[in-house]
Amino acid sequence: MEQQSAQPSLRRYAWMSIAAALATIVLKGCAWWLTGSVGLLSDAIESFVNLAAAFMALWMLALSEQPADAEHPFGHGKAEYFSSAFEGMLIVVAALSIAYSALERLLHPQPLEALGLGLAVSVLASALNAVVARILLKVGREHRSATLEADAHHLLTDVWTSLGVVAGVGLVALSGWAWLDPAVALLVAVNILWTGSQLMQRSASALLDASLPAEDLARIDAVLREQVREPVACHSLRTRQAGRRSFIALHLRVPGHWSVSEAHRVALRIEAALGEAVQGSQVSVRLEPSDPAPSPGMAPDGRWRAE
Repeated sequence: MEQQSAQPSLRRYAWMSIAAALATIVLKGCAWWLTGSVGLLSDAIESFVNLAAAFMALWMLALSEQPADAEHPFGHGKAEYFSSAFEGMLIVVAALSIAYSALERLLHPQPLEALGLGLAVSVLASALNAVVARILLKVGREHRSATLEADAHHLLTDVWTSLGVVAGVGLVALSGWAWLDPAVALLVAVNILWTGSQLMQRSASALLDASLPAEDLARIDAVLREQVREPVACHSLRTRQAGRRSFIALHLRVPGHWSVSEAHRVALRIEAALGEAVQGSQVSVRLEPSDPAPSPGMAPDGRWRAE
């Protein structure tokens, strides 16, 4: 028997991410054009990565929300991890591009211009990213969406990166040391590279059917301790995550003399409690007798008996 909870569509949040990426590309592109800062250029390049990742997120969210079919009986939830891995790969490419631009500028430094206006435009773009990232992170955690959480963490990284770039450009304005701008851009590249590798590692782990996070396992353990009492027992607990959907499977031992209806009621109660504790979960319980009656050809001690 299985219990599965419905999932609301999250595609509108992907469209929000796309709109934010387009807006920040324009704003940060203007900031780079005004100042000539390679640090601000690195910010603009990462916004293109945000846009590509947002479109990928929209596609994978649409795919993951398709119902289960004959070829995919467990649904399409793992599609979200392709989005997360793709975003990680794009982040790595962007980091290498930023590092190349920064090294070029270190070898051939150039003065920065219109710093006040350029920094103001960059800060405005960062504020927009911060607002959208907070919304995506809240919704992603609430609905257990790996795609939205990855997109949110990427945008938050972009915010911190932008603040670092603004600080670097500000230091150039105060000190006159032009090398600080590409130096900060190199630090930005390292930070982005780390984020991309973490996203790719997380996606690979999920595609290999890693178990649910520790906090979810703790909730499951608490439910089973409360719901499973003598003469009922459980074993063979298995969990995995597929996008927004969590899968929980276990074996439930009940007295052999119980009726099917009685055992079914107990299983439904446990399934409902687990489904409430782990939102978006599909719970599967296999019933088995704790004291099975001997079948034909089986001796009372459990050994095979010749007819």
